[in-house]
Amino acid sequence: MTFADSPPGSGKPWGGRFEAGADPEAETFTSSLAFDRRLWPYDIRGSAAWARALERAGLINGGERAAIDKGLEAVRAELESGRFAFRRELEDIHMNIERRLTEIAGAVGGKLHTGRSRNDQIALDERLYLRDVLGSLDAALAAAQSALLDQAERHREAAMPGYTHLQRAQPVLLAHHLLAYICMLDRDRDRFAECGRRVNVLPLGSAALAGAAFTIDRAALARDLEFAGPSSNSMDAVADRDYVIEFLAAAAVLGMHCSRLATDLQLWATAEFGFVEFSDTFATGSSIMPQKKNPDVAELIRGKTGRLYGNLVAVLTTMKGLPLTYNSDMQEDKEPLFDTVDTLEAVLRVLPPMLASLTFRVDRMREAAGTFYSTATDLADYLVRKGLPFREAHEIVGRTVRHGIAKGKELGELSLEDLRSFSPLIEKDVHAALTVEASLRARAVTGGTAPEAVARELVQARRRIAKGTQP
Repeated sequence: MTFADSPPGSGKPWGGRFEAGADPEAETFTSSLAFDRRLWPYDIRGSAAWARALERAGLINGGERAAIDKGLEAVRAELESGRFAFRRELEDIHMNIERRLTEIAGAVGGKLHTGRSRNDQIALDERLYLRDVLGSLDAALAAAQSALLDQAERHREAAMPGYTHLQRAQPVLLAHHLLAYICMLDRDRDRFAECGRRVNVLPLGSAALAGAAFTIDRAALARDLEFAGPSSNSMDAVADRDYVIEFLAAAAVLGMHCSRLATDLQLWATAEFGFVEFSDTFATGSSIMPQKKNPDVAELIRGKTGRLYGNLVAVLTTMKGLPLTYNSDMQEDKEPLFDTVDTLEAVLRVLPPMLASLTFRVDRMREAAGTFYSTATDLADYLVRKGLPFREAHEIVGRTVRHGIAKGKELGELSLEDLRSFSPLIEKDVHAALTVEASLRARAVTGGTAPEAVARELVQARRRIAKGTQP
């Protein structure tokens, strides 16, 4: 794809008002063609639909519409094959397609822009583009969830320490931990689906800001392009970029979730944890330390979250001071949008196979799950079942833990006599309540980490993933 040679400033679609051509630097500075060219399939689809709307309104006849359709298909073929000669002086993808259409179809091509502005045209192209992105993104998120769920089902009996403040807290199942991320991705899919409902509004027919001056049937146009309906205010339709911002916000939250997952895995892969090993195919070595195996893929997943945050802030900042309606500042929404889409696609391509390739060291996890007094809360719960108020039980167990630390013993290793010295309510059944398995079984509430609760959630998660969230 190359730019056709043209004198600077020539051939402008708005050139009738101007005597002098554009300064070459200004022309380069204002052109969006370098990045908005990726919208060409949507621009052609919207143009074909607009031609049908013009025919319904009696503004062109059937023969003219057929000529426009044939010309648009010829333009499509050139773009698909890479033969299309982009012209920088035409500023953007819209005018490049329109000018080439006119060259192919003749003067009838000049009728296509009747009642249409680039302001409602770009809003349409972006919405059509985002609608496709959201569909493929939902499928990619489902694939990531399935990879997590496969690992959870494979390790449904594996115990590990749960953490708060990065300190060992209580025993949980590895499957329960992985299901937490599936829940996060459920919410991400919901957010993108909600965004999709607001994306799916037709702006075309709003023209520059005041609405088309011809009897365009916008309801029929919306049906033609598979939108839920037309926008209700022409000024809002061309000034709105909420749908971009909402998408970028949902993407930033998804990035945060992927980053947290990557951090867990990176920590677990350290020698200090030793809970998981990355496959060689998703790790790299060191240029100086031969023994190293670095989880670079996980680290880059985490690192790319910064791009997603930056893109959101960039567009919010661009939009914050703009008066109604369209301003050229809004051209700056596209590069952050496209970069976010590309970043998410890259992350979600690599995440499922990386997750599938992980090797969990369940023996080490199980050993860690029962150390550092992880069943102290279970001892407090034991005393509560004997009739003691929880706050008193908490105090007693705190002193018991302090005693165990002084003796270098876990709670389950203390003798019955030792334990009874802190409360006469403690009986010979206490040690059975202080095992990892007993701690897990006790938490059988909906959403808890008990094996039976987790088994139910695994089934429900598989159903949710298969059902999907897209409208």
